[in-house]
Amino acid sequence: MSSRATIEEVASTAGVSRSTVSRVVNGSTAVSPEALLAVQRAIQELSYVPNRAARSLASKQTHAIALIVPEDTTRFFGDPFFAAIVAGITGALRGSDYLLNLLIASDDPGDKMTSFVRNGGVDGALIVSHHTSDAFIERVADAVPVVWGGRPVRLREGDYVVDVDNVAGARVATTHLIDTGRTRIATISGPITMVSSADRVQGFRSALADAGLVPFAEEAGDYSEASGAEAARRILAVGRPDAIFVASDLMARGALTALRAAGIRVPDDVALVGFDDSSVAISTDPPLTTMRQPMYAQGEAMAGVLLSRLAGSDPTHTTILPTELVVRASS
Repeated sequence: MSSRATIEEVASTAGVSRSTVSRVVNGSTAVSPEALLAVQRAIQELSYVPNRAARSLASKQTHAIALIVPEDTTRFFGDPFFAAIVAGITGALRGSDYLLNLLIASDDPGDKMTSFVRNGGVDGALIVSHHTSDAFIERVADAVPVVWGGRPVRLREGDYVVDVDNVAGARVATTHLIDTGRTRIATISGPITMVSSADRVQGFRSALADAGLVPFAEEAGDYSEASGAEAARRILAVGRPDAIFVASDLMARGALTALRAAGIRVPDDVALVGFDDSSVAISTDPPLTTMRQPMYAQGEAMAGVLLSRLAGSDPTHTTILPTELVVRASS
């Protein structure tokens, strides 16, 4: 295998200095048209690939961005929501010079992750699934350009956010249950430490209030399947609802398992609506009615906003993506 071409060989082939090649590679305009053409021809002839590390040292840029997920690895790898977000981000980065670093941690002991970011490990960060207790992510946001996936707990002036309208989505889902004649409607929310969870509870309550109803029960899970089953058992311990709005498809699948174990039929006895429209929604029996949120598009939009910021532009600060009710057999 032939050795990799060097910048000195490009300079020799083009008949220019090493610094001229460096300026061309790094996008400088301080190069004559003749020298630019000669360098470009030499790069093509030699199949020269610039050394990323050397370029990073020269430009003080890493050409890497971080996706920071303040969760444990079990939650991250077990929830299709994150897979769709990552797919959207990588799709948006495909045509850029940027690489994605994945940083997963429910906390940051010793500030290891924070120090990596603050000491120049990445040029910017995307942060999703954040909680009120995640103090370390604010130190990250103080150090590099950040785009939030979902509204942060403490929204600051100038922050960039890509989100869905969780209040409206939950309201539509609950209204659907009301329109099917259900009146004893419970909810299983996500963790109360997350803005998205609080927003979905707000939408749930708003729809009931508009119909002159009150919540049958409100229980919280942690967006995992097991927590959905446990929350459903707590609801059944106080009585029998006729519908449950669940704040994620995974938790809804857990609730469905608990209902079936108690001899309760879905949707005959209890109607069930989830949130996400992930692959989980069509894996259940019956298939799950759910609020579709465009998870791939959310990841794509987050990366697009950050790339725009890193290029020196000023994109829209708040991007709200639509949700859509997908009706299946569970309601």
